[in-house]
Amino acid sequence: MDQNPAIQINALLKNYGPVRALRGVNLQVRRGAIFGFLGPNGAGKTTAIRCMLDLIRPDGGTLRVLGLDPQKRSVEVRARTGYLPGELAFDGNLTVEAGLRVLASLRGNHLDWPYVLRLARRIDLDLKPQFKNLSKGNKQKVGVVQALMHRPELLLLDEPTSGLDPLMQQEVLRMVREARDQGATVFFSSHIISEVEELAERVGIIRHGQVAETVEVDTLKRRSLRRARVRFQKPVKTQFLARIPGITILVQDDSQSVLLQIEGEMDALIKALARHPVSEFETERPTLEEIFMAYYTEEQEVR
Repeated sequence: MDQNPAIQINALLKNYGPVRALRGVNLQVRRGAIFGFLGPNGAGKTTAIRCMLDLIRPDGGTLRVLGLDPQKRSVEVRARTGYLPGELAFDGNLTVEAGLRVLASLRGNHLDWPYVLRLARRIDLDLKPQFKNLSKGNKQKVGVVQALMHRPELLLLDEPTSGLDPLMQQEVLRMVREARDQGATVFFSSHIISEVEELAERVGIIRHGQVAETVEVDTLKRRSLRRARVRFQKPVKTQFLARIPGITILVQDDSQSVLLQIEGEMDALIKALARHPVSEFETERPTLEEIFMAYYTEEQEVR
């Protein structure tokens, strides 16, 4: 276990009246990592982030952010954190530049303004318009810049690419990776599976207010089911494949082609196929989205 994690959450509880938003969340994020918090809308992602910043108070459990208790040292936690909320709110009459400067003043005006301008240029953000006249995408760009502009130790990003077009999404992801390379820890929530797959090193899967699993993305994908399509050079009786442990025949196209599901190691399958004339053998792993959906499918089946 990491002795000095960036985020440590134990048995975190939060209720909104009769609604149990967080039901005993346990989570640890090591310093310098990019951690993806994956779950559908309503799973508890935003609630957990707000508790980390003491924007709302949990009903139970303990939190440590950068080694600090957010409820006792919330100002220090927020000063060292870059937070991108799901919906950024500014005084609508302020220009983008004025809004960013207000945030800078709240942080003691320790700001490298040329760096802010570079961030804005990278995502084509105009600093002159009033906030009330911005589109959703441009408001999101403002949120990205204000989260990054003071080079925080920790980034807490709630759906960081929401409302952005694909080119801007990629640029924002590059900016996040660069922040990590410069020493920041990144914790971001998302329901966009491809985004998590591309950016995160480790992921926590949350469903109905509980963390179902925390695991390396590569490990999650490696241990999952695979599929293989086999084409034989001549007709073969394929019943022998179903007798191999971990092998399920999904589709029997004809006597020369079969689609298989593979659970576990492939050694027994390869040895069995070696006794037959094979012309094609293709394997594929399911996407992270398929793996993620399996958590919810399994839960519904249990219910």
